[in-house]
Amino acid sequence: MALSHALTENGTPPEQVNTSASVTFKPGVGITGSHLNVNAVVPGLSPEKFQELAEGAKTGCPVSQALAGVEITLEATLA
Repeated sequence: MALSHALTENGTPPEQVNTSASVTFKPGVGITGSHLNVNAVVPGLSPEKFQELAEGAKTGCPVSQALAGVEITLEATLA
């Protein structure tokens, strides 16, 4: 949701955003990592600007902030 909002605020609303998260869990420790895969269709947006907005959304996302003690990685691509 944070990425969709950032894209819209940028004047480049997405036609489609697909996101999945893979979480690493270690028994006795808990969640130790999260990897986000994002694929989006955003007309008129350069791949560089998309990466910038995706990284900003990851950092500013309330869920990412709640998991601040967990490494979160991001793989974001334009379709």
